[in-house]
Amino acid sequence: MLTTNNLFRPLLWPTVATAIALAILIGLGLWQLERLQWKLNLIATINHRMVEEPMDVPAQSEWATLDLKQLEYHRLKLEGHFLNDSELYYFAQDDEGTAGIDVVTPFVLANGAGTVLVDRGFVPRDYIDIAARASGQIEGPTSLIAVARAPQARGIFSAPDDVKGNLWFTRDPVAMASGLGLANVAPFYAEADATPNVGGLPIGGRTQVNIRNVHFEYALTWFSLALVLFAIYLAYHWSNGRIGRPKE
Repeated sequence: MLTTNNLFRPLLWPTVATAIALAILIGLGLWQLERLQWKLNLIATINHRMVEEPMDVPAQSEWATLDLKQLEYHRLKLEGHFLNDSELYYFAQDDEGTAGIDVVTPFVLANGAGTVLVDRGFVPRDYIDIAARASGQIEGPTSLIAVARAPQARGIFSAPDDVKGNLWFTRDPVAMASGLGLANVAPFYAEADATPNVGGLPIGGRTQVNIRNVHFEYALTWFSLALVLFAIYLAYHWSNGRIGRPKE
């Protein structure tokens, strides 16, 4: 005969374990949604910086304490001249995967205000020799607009820089300046805008906002796991006769 009318009679320890696991999974999902909003705000900030009016290069006296993350992606107005005989070559590929280099050239700021390394843009490997792109060399006083970038962090799989061979795999202004024996070099570098160079090389405008944003997918995964766990919890109780009216 029926001893109770309870429709759901949860088992203690499966319920405790499931509650703890659900709290963790839902918490992780909510955290990913917070990260999603943070990432969207960051991308919006960067995109805004890249369309703002160009700003002056920070004074050399500020370089030691400069917040590079606050400076990054702002457009800068540079006035001075290139040291074309001190080019640095950063291994790169174009948008189609063609191998080559980015030409990184020291740019001496006017009035002796220090030096900024400027990534002038991409050059296919057949044109690495300066003689093959001589028309693209900018001599004498000039001005340009470039995007400020923080030094690249060396990854676990980054190849070591070949200082003697002048082939670099990480754009780190301090290391590059050391390789050239240059002093008073800014702790950031700058990427030239897409203004065409004579002869077509180097190809500027290479700034890319490579910010991976998969937080929504991660949140969906955690919430889905929570839903599956809860379904398993219910199925377990159903199979053990803990859901529905007890049998006689």
